[in-house]
Amino acid sequence: AMPALSVDVPLPLAFAPAVARVTAALQAEGFGVLTRADVHAAFREKLGREFRPYTILGACNPALAHTALSARPDAGLLLPCNVIVEETGPGASLVRIVDPDAMMRTAGFEHDPVLAGVGAEAAARLRRVADALRA
Repeated sequence: AMPALSVDVPLPLAFAPAVARVTAALQAEGFGVLTRADVHAAFREKLGREFRPYTILGACNPALAHTALSARPDAGLLLPCNVIVEETGPGASLVRIVDPDAMMRTAGFEHDPVLAGVGAEAAARLRRVADALRA
């Protein structure tokens, strides 16, 4: 079986407040949102198709990213850390937070001590984000 690539957290919030809450929880753990892909807007614009509110936030901790990229330029393939927020119903959203440890293993980087350390630190911070969202 494939390892789980994310930690999933249901939120009893509508889409926009959920995105705001996730962004604040990320910031509290030192992650800024570098990129935001509003998938539903892109599908409407490019395909003329409606899709539930769904956004992919690219979260980055600058110090961890600098350490990773200084050790291995190809670590950029794993950056930023993606966090998905999607509407699942009225006043309900689902947050999916990537598991950096699983991504490292998938990429074959887990034997690099620098990247393993960065992955462990990022994973610990993102677990705290998930815990804060559940609280």
